[in-house]
Amino acid sequence: MNLINGVFNLLFLVLAAIIFGMSVYAGVHALRVPANAFVSAGKLQKPLWLLILGLATLFSGAGAWTYFNAFMIVGAAEFIGIGLGLFSIAAVIAATIYIVDVKPAVKGMDGRGGGGPYGGW
Repeated sequence: MNLINGVFNLLFLVLAAIIFGMSVYAGVHALRVPANAFVSAGKLQKPLWLLILGLATLFSGAGAWTYFNAFMIVGAAEFIGIGLGLFSIAAVIAATIYIVDVKPAVKGMDGRGGGGPYGGW
């Protein structure tokens, strides 16, 4: 039974780490994009996206930490993510919406210049 719990804890740890990585990636991208790019693309304003992605990073990081502790500490399987499961789902939804919808809409408006239809020099 402990072997099965260990395998599932490792699987959930990997998934939680992926969700955390997605949240961090989306948050860093949102920080780099100018605020007027969100308005120009017709998306939610930058401070709201930073709040949403900040909370997503916080909750997904807490979920990953919980699964890490459950994987490292034998017998902690009943502690895993009881209250964090719903927040982890919300975190992956928020990060996915940003990466799939908002990021392409503000592409090229990230303040790095570029110049012209063929990219920068």
